[in-house]
Amino acid sequence: MKIHYTDMDIHFTVEDTKFYALNLVFERFMRVIPAHSHGSDCYEIHYIPYGYGHAVIDGVTYEITPNTLFVTGPHIEHSQAPVAENPMQEYCIYLKKAKSGSPAATSPIISLFEKNYFWFGQDNQGIHRLMRSIFEELEHHYTGYMSQVELLLQQLIILLVRNYEGNKVSTRQFARSNLINTKSVVIEEYFLYEYHNLTLDGLAARLSLSPRQTERMLLECYGKNFQQKKTEARMAAAIQLLSENDRSVTEIANILGYSSLEHFSTAFKKYFHKPPREYRKAF
Repeated sequence: MKIHYTDMDIHFTVEDTKFYALNLVFERFMRVIPAHSHGSDCYEIHYIPYGYGHAVIDGVTYEITPNTLFVTGPHIEHSQAPVAENPMQEYCIYLKKAKSGSPAATSPIISLFEKNYFWFGQDNQGIHRLMRSIFEELEHHYTGYMSQVELLLQQLIILLVRNYEGNKVSTRQFARSNLINTKSVVIEEYFLYEYHNLTLDGLAARLSLSPRQTERMLLECYGKNFQQKKTEARMAAAIQLLSENDRSVTEIANILGYSSLEHFSTAFKKYFHKPPREYRKAF
């Protein structure tokens, strides 16, 4: 049994370093693979989910068992042979790294990947699941499969490095969010959760803006002023509360922060063209 994907322009980028996936193979070994090595910037990633065998890598013999992962980089000589009674099955992905002008020091993932020309051990990052997904995408061609394969190959590089390091915690952190984007979240959560006590001054204080700046931001982001957003939030909550039959309309008016049932009913009828009790009966 052999599944083989080659002659496809599959490429992906990790930390500004481009890789080409030149050969992707899943095979149940019934034969010996003679000693061979790969050229500069070429890496072969081997993952064995099932079966047994052995590999001779730069003159050293390694026993292959289920969940074995090993990487043979540039000029690493290696051969493989299966155990006849229970031959190994192997995913093998052949990558060629494009030349990069970026210094390795600025690319920690790629730096670690390049330093490990050879690595052999048991996978502890769930690479079997990832390999299966790559081959399923290539088989079925579902919408977006090309992008999905590229993303999975990016993950493969990261999971290899995590295997090398043993889940070392990264010192890098995401940069702080763009201030405008952060304020958008504040605005939306304010109207979503605090519909009972919405005030322009209260929102302005949350945003560390003046009321005038807050109104301008609402118009720029949503095309609505504060009063429109307030009414929209209250009416959305009103519909939800009216669907709960154990609440009276008077109680709902109080929850929404209206000063009286009459005030709530007038606002509701203006927005939905039905009084709240009639809306409840209809919907």
